[in-house]
Amino acid sequence: MLTFVLLAAALTVGGIALVAIPLVRARATGAAPAPWSALAAAGVLAVGAAGLYVLWSNWSWHAPPPADSPESMVAELARKLEHDPQDLGGWLMLGRSYVALQEYPLAYRAYTRADRLANGKNVEALLGEAQALAMSDPGELDGRAARLIERALTLEPDSGKALFFGALVAARRGELPLARERFTRVLALNPPDAVRAFLEQQVAAIDRQAGTAPAPDTASAAASSAAVRVRVLLSPALKESAGAFPLFVFVRDPAQSGPPLAVRKLASEFPQTVELTARDSMVAGRSFAPGARVAVVARIARSGSPVGAPGDPYGEISYQVGKDGLVTLTIDRVTP
Repeated sequence: MLTFVLLAAALTVGGIALVAIPLVRARATGAAPAPWSALAAAGVLAVGAAGLYVLWSNWSWHAPPPADSPESMVAELARKLEHDPQDLGGWLMLGRSYVALQEYPLAYRAYTRADRLANGKNVEALLGEAQALAMSDPGELDGRAARLIERALTLEPDSGKALFFGALVAARRGELPLARERFTRVLALNPPDAVRAFLEQQVAAIDRQAGTAPAPDTASAAASSAAVRVRVLLSPALKESAGAFPLFVFVRDPAQSGPPLAVRKLASEFPQTVELTARDSMVAGRSFAPGARVAVVARIARSGSPVGAPGDPYGEISYQVGKDGLVTLTIDRVTP
């Protein structure tokens, strides 16, 4: 805005000069100079230009300047840490900020730096690394993310966040008694209602699975029939949007919130056939059964994250497990 005001002032001075200078010079026609007219003209031009701009412009002259955007504030923090790289609290804050912006690879780098500074003894840094890895690729809950979570639990066995992630890891490994114990301990910490509802669902699912476990061959037959099979296509109108970004295919319960019932991370190659079963569940014991009506979503993750972001191309269909067989799912929309 300052640059614009200075430029406008320069143009106004130029306009005044064009009008006033001829009035104060002796003219060839013999007319006497008119200094008072020149002064009046200068005043009219200066005051009039300023007054009319204030009257007609849509600039809010009384409103406070707009606050910095979250992105610019995070960039400022990153620049600050370049000059003070030993600031553990700063790296943790940067990691939290990148998670909020869904910039998970950058969040992982920030938390890794904090982990090094803390010599592997900071629980927030360990869990931050694990969360960033898992949000980029849910399969990391079986690998590096799982190891980081277990290290955090060793350092702080009563951490609610560490217990929650540790329960998810235990459930994925099939260690249902341990998963139940950890979910129950998080419930004892009086979490928010939305989190409590999810935890109670997990405990109930583990209890059902423990109490009604079928024989091995029956379980195998059930797992075989409980499959979602889709042939993923990309609309020609969105062909340029695919690029080298990953493709995530989700199975969701349309009646409940929470993590997907199953998810696969794939290359963005079209067409391709995808099958999802209980093996692709994020949480053991929380999957889909034959006859269930589910929502299947295919999304090209331009941010690289499984969490949806504006501009991501996607498609969605309703699917009845065990009945619909192989169906076509076309990516033909863009996340607003």
